[in-house]
Amino acid sequence: MYQASVPVFRHYLARVAAMAEKAGPEALEARIADTFPASQQFATAAGFSLRIACPLAGREVPDLPQALGPRLAVARAMLGAMQPAEFEGAEARLIRHHAGFAVLEQTGADFLHLYGMPNFFFHLTMGYAALRAAGVPLGKADFDGLHIYPDDFRF
Repeated sequence: MYQASVPVFRHYLARVAAMAEKAGPEALEARIADTFPASQQFATAAGFSLRIACPLAGREVPDLPQALGPRLAVARAMLGAMQPAEFEGAEARLIRHHAGFAVLEQTGADFLHLYGMPNFFFHLTMGYAALRAAGVPLGKADFDGLHIYPDDFRF
């Protein structure tokens, strides 16, 4: 459960930090239709990383700073301090939580795979899409940090 969560969250929160820096503060206020602005989408993704990892590790979910930069820094540092041993048995642990107004009880495996990761990537993708729609020159390589394309390549 550690390997399926903490390294993934840390990798993509680093991608968020890079995209936010590339976009600049004005572009981070971009939004798609009536959704949260990109900055709030990214902040929500950072919050989800700890809302998921902490219960899996048997930890309390901390309060986070509201501002995106400090929020990302705190989330990444807390995730970096987590150890694989804290996640032993997490797949079977029952986790009671809220999804909007719904109260759910899920095994750690379902909590991570059916609730946590989809919500994390939803908000990450919405922030990315808002920046793209605002004209910020982001591509797949900016999103995942893995792809490489020539500068003149167009999707």
